[in-house]
Amino acid sequence: MSAVTASLPPADLAPAPGKPLAPISWKAPIGYAVTALASLILFGLLPAGGRTTSFKFATSKDFFQIDLVTIPSKSGAIVLSLVALVLAGVSFWFTRERRKAGVWLPALFGVAVVLAFLTWAVAGKDQPLPVTGLLQGSLFLAIPLVFGSLAGVLCERSGIINVAIEGQLLAGAFAAAVVASLTHSAYAGLVAAPVAGALVGLVLVFFAIKYLVNQIIVGVVLNVLVVGVTSYLFSTVLKVNSATWNSPPKLPSIDIPLLSQIPVIGPVLFRQTALVYIMYVVVALLQVMVFRSRWGLRLRAVGEHPKAADTVGIKVNRTRVRATALGGAVAGLGGAFFTVAAGLAFGKEMTGGKGFIALAAMILGRWSPMGALAAALLFGFADNLQVVLGIVGTPIPSQIMLMTPYVVTIFAVAGLVGRVRAPAAEGIPYVK
Repeated sequence: MSAVTASLPPADLAPAPGKPLAPISWKAPIGYAVTALASLILFGLLPAGGRTTSFKFATSKDFFQIDLVTIPSKSGAIVLSLVALVLAGVSFWFTRERRKAGVWLPALFGVAVVLAFLTWAVAGKDQPLPVTGLLQGSLFLAIPLVFGSLAGVLCERSGIINVAIEGQLLAGAFAAAVVASLTHSAYAGLVAAPVAGALVGLVLVFFAIKYLVNQIIVGVVLNVLVVGVTSYLFSTVLKVNSATWNSPPKLPSIDIPLLSQIPVIGPVLFRQTALVYIMYVVVALLQVMVFRSRWGLRLRAVGEHPKAADTVGIKVNRTRVRATALGGAVAGLGGAFFTVAAGLAFGKEMTGGKGFIALAAMILGRWSPMGALAAALLFGFADNLQVVLGIVGTPIPSQIMLMTPYVVTIFAVAGLVGRVRAPAAEGIPYVK
């Protein structure tokens, strides 16, 4: 009897009575295997030997200094690629056994492949790769993507498709630059940015709910409208008198005592501007509010089944208006990155399509605040990687490096997301 019982599958893995098992998808393990083999061949076997790669982890403000880590380039890349191959084999095993590996498998696999690539890219260079600076800059560049993807999560969880994230980022950048310039205070600009983003969000939800206009069309039109308005004001006002209207001060970097002096972790997480610390709070707060609060339950109910939500007394359209306005404010706060956080004057279309990459981060993060954060950090790392490698010098053409963030976006959404399901009532107007 015990042998028979031991041979049975666990209760959570056994199919329901009379229901066949779903077909196994080998997409992820095959992708891992192909990527690991390509890494082994391109970064390990084909390059010439006899070169070394150096990594720098320490900064001058750390508690203690970490010596340069120097490894043989060829053998290091081979070992890291073999680790990736082993992880690909683990993925095959999990898939065959119909088990979920969790987030640790793709995370470890990505680290192994990226380190193999970096070992090859910086091989034989006199200048070491500044790992701490690479990670610190990646977090900084991910700021607008994090706030933009969080805005998408809030709106789409309530059933409103927010394609206007690009316009909300641009409106926030414009308002932050103008207000900070007039008041000579970067923090005043930080307050004005979410107000501008919320206004764009209110216009979006007004047309979507009041006139039942297609939400994707409204979002695209709003993006064009914000680009046109800000470009006109830039040419007629900001450019004419830039000293008054377009000279925003920069947010100062705030070092958290003791924590900022921890090697690697300190400079990356605790040696940042106020906008980064606000980002920590917003991500944690939204993760709890969306999935662990009554407000979040109502928000998700409105996005999944608005008729049932209305039946139990939830005001569907009012919930959508509030969520979209809040999402617009969050995106506008991300727009402050381009001006007061980066210390730049406002320029035409300076957001550069980051709103659309934020949409991809939201999908890759499966409409979850923590997932959106992880996806945005991935894109921020790809964005900063091409900058750092351009400084160090690599055999990769600069044009290819400039394509890196967008290539990562395409592959992430097309190959790494797998099967995801958007909120069921997304984009569908609700008429009582």
